[in-house]
Amino acid sequence: MRPRAPASSSAAVRGAVLTLALALGATGCASLTTSATEVGGVRMADERPVRDGGTLTVAFKSDPDKLDPSLGSTLVGRSVFAAMCQKLYDTDARNHIRPQLASGMPEVSDGGRKVVIGVRHGARFSDGTPLDAKAVETSLRRHRDLPESARASELEPVESIEAVGDDKVELRLKEPYEPLLGALADRSGMVMSPRALKKYGKDFATHPSCVGPFRFKQRVTGDRIVLEKDPGYYAASHVHLDKIVYRTIIDGNVRLANLRSGDAQVSDQTAPLEVQSALTDDTLQLFNSPTLGYQGLTVNIGNSRGLGEKPGKVHGALARDDRIREAFALSLDRRLINKIVFQGMYDTACGPVAPSSELGTEMRCPGRDLGKARRLLREAGAKGPVPVELTVSNTVEDMRLGQVVQAMAKDAGFRVKLRPTEFTTLLEHADKGDFEAASVGWSGRLDPAGNVDAFAGTLGSENRSGISDERIDSLIEDGRRTADPEKRRAVYGDLTRAVNDQHSLIYLYRQRNYVVATKDVAGLRVYGDGLIRVENAGWSRGAEHDGSTEAEARSR
Repeated sequence: MRPRAPASSSAAVRGAVLTLALALGATGCASLTTSATEVGGVRMADERPVRDGGTLTVAFKSDPDKLDPSLGSTLVGRSVFAAMCQKLYDTDARNHIRPQLASGMPEVSDGGRKVVIGVRHGARFSDGTPLDAKAVETSLRRHRDLPESARASELEPVESIEAVGDDKVELRLKEPYEPLLGALADRSGMVMSPRALKKYGKDFATHPSCVGPFRFKQRVTGDRIVLEKDPGYYAASHVHLDKIVYRTIIDGNVRLANLRSGDAQVSDQTAPLEVQSALTDDTLQLFNSPTLGYQGLTVNIGNSRGLGEKPGKVHGALARDDRIREAFALSLDRRLINKIVFQGMYDTACGPVAPSSELGTEMRCPGRDLGKARRLLREAGAKGPVPVELTVSNTVEDMRLGQVVQAMAKDAGFRVKLRPTEFTTLLEHADKGDFEAASVGWSGRLDPAGNVDAFAGTLGSENRSGISDERIDSLIEDGRRTADPEKRRAVYGDLTRAVNDQHSLIYLYRQRNYVVATKDVAGLRVYGDGLIRVENAGWSRGAEHDGSTEAEARSR
């Protein structure tokens, strides 16, 4: 999905971008692609046998946010949850949904308004509390009703949640809700210990207790999270590692250096330049899977009171007039952004639903059009360079993206000021409405509703832009009610166009899930959701050491 740039990408445009590309190349960002660094096909798993024992250290691009399934919003946080907080349902390598803490697929009746879910027998939370239907009811109610819950939009159509005996939960829906199963295969389906919820309340994130192969031991914010094997886990005999240490290392080159030195064994969200470097090292291996998500820019047009509150008036040129937002969007060339910033190793995007998704559709992205952008600015009465503050994560790659956006927008008549911010802090500011535009993405969900509803619905729990549009809200409801796949695909096509018309969510590209690991580690899995699954991981039987010396010294 790499559309050809239109004729309006003139020689002057290419000259400005080429100047920036040469500057980036001088600092080590020019294309390094050779036959030795060509990425091969999809590779999601390493099935080699492993031995028991040892510590695995995973290097994260950013620090996870709250370790609370109701509140969390980061991909790295989801990878931690994948090791310690299981869900009612999970997804496999083919993006199929399968039971995890549920005992089977749900029983649906009453025209889709009644859903009964069986609960797995014999499982316990990490604090020893037995898993039962009441525990599931407690967690689902919290996901839906907690005022600050990021899951509220996903479970809003659920009218009632009741335990039926010890092993079944009955959900009553206001109307048929097709995205429900997809939501329960993610954080909305995570079940937390009712004892821990009662004891710690809103401080659950500092004492998380779920059902999972590993249990929480320690967190040093900004540095590391330590999990240890849970001997009470129902499938503990299949868990090989003693500990998992998640370390925050923002710089991708430093993450790779840690792999080469033995201080870490896995690097998540590896940038294209680092991927190419890793491919030249025969001690490293690459996992490569297509993403269900997107990356782009969120523009604040109505988030004046924070997430979950009614949109209001915000200041700034982009919020003032949709013609100015459209001009800003038209100043950007997605194809060149991919080429300059990401070595052409990602895909362009102009909508929230990935083409690889079951309901995905190919959409032609608008090309760069400086003539139209300048005309729109004149029509909107914009005088002089239009000031825009763009908040970006302070990683090397995201700063590079910000610089390219800055240079491209300048050609259309914008003066972009970059506001580098640590990623978790960036999300906190965005949640509060403390931004004009921000570089924010989404790791993606199986059901397209998981990529749209919470972000574009008027009171959506992830609606950082403050978008409020009756047509969008109506289409969101249509997507939830419609069962026929072809009709749903058409609804999400219309919904994507309606969201794009607001220019408050500017989709730019889709990452691929590039995860690099040392070859002495096996059993890892990285599917389309981008999560690093470690339940069956361990040190390969031929490995000379198990990493314990370096990692455990830091985890004490």
